Parts: sequence; C-alpha cells; structure tokens
Amino acid sequence: MDLSYAPATTELAARTRAFVAEVVLPAEDRHAGAAPDGDRWRTELQAAAKAAGVFGPQLPAEYGGHGLGMVERAPVFEEAGYSLFGPIAVNCAAPDEGNLHLLAEVADEEQKHRYLGPLARGEIRSAFAMTEPAPGAGSDPRALATTAVRAGGGWRIDGRKRFITGADGAAFLIVMARTCGAPGDAGGATMFLVDADNPGVRIERHIPTMDRSMAGGHCEVRFDRCTVPDAAVLGAADQGFSFAQVRLGPARTTHCMRWLGAARRAHEVAVGYAVGRGMFTTRLADLGMAQQMVADSEIDLAACRALILRACWDLDTGAPSADSTSIAKTFVSEAVGRIVDRSVQICGGLGVSEDLPLARIHREVRPFRIYDGPSETHRWALARRAARRAQGAR
Repeated sequence: MDLSYAPATTELAARTRAFVAEVVLPAEDRHAGAAPDGDRWRTELQAAAKAAGVFGPQLPAEYGGHGLGMVERAPVFEEAGYSLFGPIAVNCAAPDEGNLHLLAEVADEEQKHRYLGPLARGEIRSAFAMTEPAPGAGSDPRALATTAVRAGGGWRIDGRKRFITGADGAAFLIVMARTCGAPGDAGGATMFLVDADNPGVRIERHIPTMDRSMAGGHCEVRFDRCTVPDAAVLGAADQGFSFAQVRLGPARTTHCMRWLGAARRAHEVAVGYAVGRGMFTTRLADLGMAQQMVADSEIDLAACRALILRACWDLDTGAPSADSTSIAKTFVSEAVGRIVDRSVQICGGLGVSEDLPLARIHREVRPFRIYDGPSETHRWALARRAARRAQGAR
C-alpha cells in the first residue's frame, strides 16, 4: 500500500494552497463568505486561478485542466476547500464539478461541445435539478413527480424543483423528469439538458438558507410546458436513475474533500488561538479539556482522509463503491461538523463573531449532513445492504 501522491500532485496541492492564501482568502473576507450577486467575482477568481496554473485540477488537459483521478484530487480539493470560495475559483465547486464529471462520461459529442466545453472553461455555470417539494423526489428519488412527455418531435417538461443550487445565473440545468411509470417506481426517469433561457423555465424564488457561499443560491424552479428536442436527452430515455449514479458517488466524495479543507482551516484557527490565549495562569492549549478537543479533531481529520481515500480508490479502480462513498459521506459530514463546532467552542466569544472565520464556516458545513443524501438515508442504505449480504451468506 503506497499512500504517497505523485510529485506533480503534491506540487499542485502546494501551489493551490499558496493561491488560496494569497488570492482567495482575501476575497472571501471582503464578502464575509457570502457569494455576491452576479458572476464577475467568480470570473475574476477563475482568471487568477488560470494565471496561477491551478485551474481545473480534475479537468482533462484538452479543457485546460490537470486530469487528476479521484485519489489524486483529494489533497488538491482539500487545499481548494480551505476557503469557502476556493472551489469556485479553481472550478471544482458543486454543482458544476459533479455536472462536469457526468457530462464527460455520458454526454454525446454535440452535447460535450455545447455544454461541457464552456462549463469546463469557466465560461458558464450549471445546475442539477432533481429535488422537488414534498411529496416529490428528495431523499427518495423514486418519488420523482416532474414529468416529461412526448410532444411535437421532442419532449414537454412540467413540474417544480426545490433547493436547486446555482440555478440563478446558470446557463443550463440537468433536469431529472419522469418519462414512464409513476412516482414511487424504481425506474422511468430521464435526464434532460435544458437551457436556462428556455421560456418554459422560471426561477420562482431564492430559498433563504443558513449557507451563503454557493454561487446562484438555492432556488425553486418551475418547468411549465418546457419544450426541448430529442437532442436534449442526456444518456438515454428512461435510464436517468442509472446514469445519475455516474455523478452521485464521485460528487459525494469530492464534497467530502472540499469540506475537509474548511474543517482543517477551522481547526488551525482554534489551535493557534489556544496556543496564544492565557487562561487560569496557563495557556489554553495546556488545559486538559482544550487538549481533548484538539486531539479529537486531529483524530477526526485523519479518519476523514482515510475514508475519503478508500472511496476514491474504489471509484478509480471501478470496484463497488456504494458502501465506501456512503460511509465517507456520512462520517465526513458529521466529523467536519464536530471539528468546526469544537473550534468555535475553543475560541469562545471570538468563535461566534465575524472577527474569525469560524462562524461563517459553521453555517456552511452544517447543511452538508443533509445535502447529497442526509446521514439517515445513507445509514438506511448501508444497513439494507449489510442485511442482504448476511441473508445471502446463510
């Protein structure tokens, strides 16, 4: 077992760390971690990333990237995630990063030219539209209620989506719609590439959420007699759930990498504070209760990296990855929350103020236990698979 990275990866991670420290963290501080309206800030950061040679670590070289596999992405994405704006700057932020991976694997050549190329180069943004208001698709995608029916040589999409990250300002959306069967059926979904300027697409509102760093926010989107051609089908009709799996495992794992960077930043801030803060005639760092919190966060950071790498290895080698990606997503999302919460506690009043970045990091990482499948859904799936294995072994 070789746990070292290729020299080029180590060098890219170091350059990404320097870029984030010198360019991205000051930009984040200027905006208090909240994504501004419009895209100018994003394009400026991405232009700086291109100039620094750190843009698109996961992108193929033909799109100006570094072509890193999942294992080699882990340290680079962690460095990018050290700032809330870092993944946006290097073009590995959700939802674009997951959509890039999906398009690269599933799209036909014309779709790659029209959507993948501009997205990879940072010329546009995108969104992935699956989640719906209850009783529609959420933790259970089989509840999918948005429909697409044959109409005039193409398809007509009707339905509502909710919590669609990045929808405001996106150039296109990948829309999951039911093309056969009924809500509750295991199959029958199709993915469609829908231009945001389609007259049948309407952003109804921004949903106010505790996290604020996502470009384009989290939106409710209505599809009202939204007509698209056959060429808009991504993958194949009625096979959307299967093709979506191409995106879900890697996207969950790269989420873990990015938020691990934010947790490490919070931890480093807290340790630095504990070393310099005097309390009860000694340093805070020398008090047992503070030491336990610091040690527990060190353990959580190490465990997160190990679980991420196992999931990445499975994904890179084509090994079964449903368990390893669910385990990583569940553990890392909860461990990141613990690390950031301990960091806030160590720093006391400063921890909940804007004088340190901890409060903004705290509000950003808490939703990760819900996004990309809540912890409870992953535990349910893991338990079901374990029970099936035990039953099959009898």
